[in-house]
Amino acid sequence: MCASAKFWAKVLTDLRNRGVKDIVIACCDGLTGLPDAIRSAFPDTVIQTCVVHVIRNAMRFISYSDRKKVAAGMRDIYTAPTLEAAEIALKNFDKEFGTQYPAAVQVWQHAWNDFTPFLDYPPELRRVIYTTNLIENINFQLRKLTKNRGHFDSDAAATKLLYLGLRNITSHRGGPSGTGTWGWKQALNTLVTLFPNRIPLH
Repeated sequence: MCASAKFWAKVLTDLRNRGVKDIVIACCDGLTGLPDAIRSAFPDTVIQTCVVHVIRNAMRFISYSDRKKVAAGMRDIYTAPTLEAAEIALKNFDKEFGTQYPAAVQVWQHAWNDFTPFLDYPPELRRVIYTTNLIENINFQLRKLTKNRGHFDSDAAATKLLYLGLRNITSHRGGPSGTGTWGWKQALNTLVTLFPNRIPLH
């Protein structure tokens, strides 16, 4: 097991030891070893790659002048209504851009197995799991809190500051029942339907 896989296995074990009983969908952004660690600790979890992460990776290989038309071609893939439609869109993308930008096509092909679970869900759920940006935004807010604080007297002082920061973010995003994300309630109801007996109802 590589070092990163061992690290993520420890993180997931710690989460279980702290009382996490289930993860329904895990949106990952390409961190080595993380998907396998999640599958090992929570075998019923659906692993979903961050769609924005795939798009950004593919766009690294595209010249500036072609970005708009290539982005439009990729949009046909991730907005496809079904898996079959997405497969056709990927073939068309390869046909149109594969000769000039083979690496961009390969990014999608490499991520395909962890991208396709996304296509099983209705639009209200797709919007929530489209990207890890919600988590990244929380990390950004917490970094802002600690950036100008300098040295902390103790670990407890740092922990208290982070706790208060998370509490404030939660209160501004709809409290403990949700993130405040647009359409979250509809997505939550969809999760209850799609994953019976796995979403707490009380």
